[in-house]
Amino acid sequence: MRVHRALRAEIIEGVLAPGASLTETEQAARLGVSRTPVREALARLVAEGLVTERGPRTLVVSSIDADDVIALFTLRRALDEQSARVAAASADEAQRATLRRLAARFTAVDPAALAAADDEGRHGYYALVAEFDAALDEATAHSPYLAAATAGARVHLARVRRLARDDDERLAASAREHAAIADAIADGDAERAAHATHLHLHHALTSILRHLKETP
Repeated sequence: MRVHRALRAEIIEGVLAPGASLTETEQAARLGVSRTPVREALARLVAEGLVTERGPRTLVVSSIDADDVIALFTLRRALDEQSARVAAASADEAQRATLRRLAARFTAVDPAALAAADDEGRHGYYALVAEFDAALDEATAHSPYLAAATAGARVHLARVRRLARDDDERLAASAREHAAIADAIADGDAERAAHATHLHLHHALTSILRHLKETP
């Protein structure tokens, strides 16, 4: 588990770049473990789509291109819009109160903080998004298959965010969009929540594809 978590985090953060070769021997030596846990971790990463087999005994970090991103967002639209509808319809009062607080915090996000040289603002923003995701998961906990599928998609989304570079203006807009989604769910308005989610994903996809096109 530890080896899997370590390699997974390095892939998501971009420490292990797309196309990087992953051999059992090298990773075992680097992480200070035997080859067995590395082999097991790599098998899990292949199953998650983060690592690809490129031939006999040859594994590499999976690439991400525009087609991959579009396919990911097609899946996200189906999952996230439905999650927003389910949460709006089924959240209890405590969960709605949590979402209202999150909406207020998203609204209060300072665009200047997102551009902080030490990156503290961005880390704080992503932590807030993680809180929102957790609140959404809690409100849809009675739909375990939906929650599991959504969690799988988020892993790849995190990679895409890193590869597409941070965009302060986009993050500020994203904060406003998250506030709209959280407010709609808290109000119990399923279709407004789904529509706000759709708009957020549309703007996110447009931004990511633009950044990928600009990347040499």
